[in-house]
Amino acid sequence: MSRKIVKKVLPGYFQDILDGKKKYEMRLNDFEVEVGDVFVLEEWTSTDRATRQPTGRVIEKEATYLFKFKLEDLWFTDEEIKEKGFQIISFD
Repeated sequence: MSRKIVKKVLPGYFQDILDGKKKYEMRLNDFEVEVGDVFVLEEWTSTDRATRQPTGRVIEKEATYLFKFKLEDLWFTDEEIKEKGFQIISFD
């Protein structure tokens, strides 16, 4: 059984999802998610907890692929990660 997972999204990212440009999410692995679950993505004005407000725009997207990892499981050194960071690449 799929579940609905509500998450906040900043306006620029929200618009890119709405426009079909952004077809992924990178999130901290602090909640359960499985392929088939539905993300209820709510647009919020900022990351500042004191001032952020919902804009009222909401979009739902189904999780179609999931890859979980920890940094120590990767084949990169700590130095490479600190120097270069990560990229997430989506393919159509």
